[in-house]
Amino acid sequence: MEKQLHLNLLGSRPPLAGGLQSSSKPRMGPGRKRDFSPLSWSQYFETMEDVEVETEVWISLTTLNLFRIYCSGSHGPVLLLLHGGGHSALSWAVFTAVIFNRINCRVVAMDLRAHGDTKVKDPGDLSADTMARDIGKVVEALYGENPPPIMIVGHSMGGAIAVHTASANHVPSLLGLCVIDVVEGTAMDALNSMQNFLRSRPKTFKSLENAIEWSVKSGQIRNIESARVSMGGQVKKCEEPSGSSRVSNTIGEGILEEEEEEEEVEEESNKKKMKEDDQEVKKESIFTWRVELSKTEKYWEGWFRGLSALFLSCSVPKLLLLAGVDRLDKDLTIGQMQGKFQMQVLPQCGHAVHEDAPEKVADALATFMVRHKFTDFKEGYLW
Repeated sequence: MEKQLHLNLLGSRPPLAGGLQSSSKPRMGPGRKRDFSPLSWSQYFETMEDVEVETEVWISLTTLNLFRIYCSGSHGPVLLLLHGGGHSALSWAVFTAVIFNRINCRVVAMDLRAHGDTKVKDPGDLSADTMARDIGKVVEALYGENPPPIMIVGHSMGGAIAVHTASANHVPSLLGLCVIDVVEGTAMDALNSMQNFLRSRPKTFKSLENAIEWSVKSGQIRNIESARVSMGGQVKKCEEPSGSSRVSNTIGEGILEEEEEEEEVEEESNKKKMKEDDQEVKKESIFTWRVELSKTEKYWEGWFRGLSALFLSCSVPKLLLLAGVDRLDKDLTIGQMQGKFQMQVLPQCGHAVHEDAPEKVADALATFMVRHKFTDFKEGYLW
């Protein structure tokens, strides 16, 4: 139960009974091997661009920030997709391809500050207020003073930021709000032991394929297709591979073995050996996490405290999608009984619900939007 609380905030829930366990091998046919090679964003989104946003630093002093966005569609309401902590806009890739085939809509998935390929002047400021203002500024930069109808969809941390954005009215053309698997009570309970969970993750991966394989086998992402496109937004190549402790140990062991076998090796030969080893290390691409989540701890409480009341106070139609009914706290339970929002539980999913079950999430969101007359099903789509 404790591990479930850790994963609820940022990563995923542990696999359910019968699911893939990190210590077990997948049941595959004889001779079959799963493909963990990365997939490109362009297979799921139509365009990618960096949006320039000016942010005021001091009075009469501004700085330029660049927010990476991925888009599809040219008409219909906008689905503005906000990812969870440590993830990126690419976590919405498979979902985007599915929802785009179901309803008439536009999709904008953005890398939040300090995540993915977004570049901001102050990446250390991850306060809820700052991140909510970012959303409003990106919308303004994209659409000017007359933005189209927008439905904000947020997962985990992104769900919390979506609520803060809606509550502060940063998106005046807001149609509705969809929050995926984040509830104040569960998230707040997880904070005390979050650092232990983060320390339990691998610090580095020998390749992007290795990171993708870990994400699937650990249960962080249960949909291998989604893992293949989204993990590239979670990890990056180390700037200095030789700085990795794992790589340094490898070099050291090689030198020690050489000395034990030949005690009278000339100094020039040792230098040559070290140079060859160093070149070999540089050929290997070591990957690490893009975001050091452990350093964001001071903002965690601000993301989630008071979230249920804020969510219930938003006047637009609201949809809450959960991986388990156990996540509901008292305020939300009462609000749900009073019909203040629509809720749907999607069982057999991990915390990354939209990645694990993109079709189920797309079906739930499409039905919600059509019911509220925000849009229509695409012609030819059989519901």
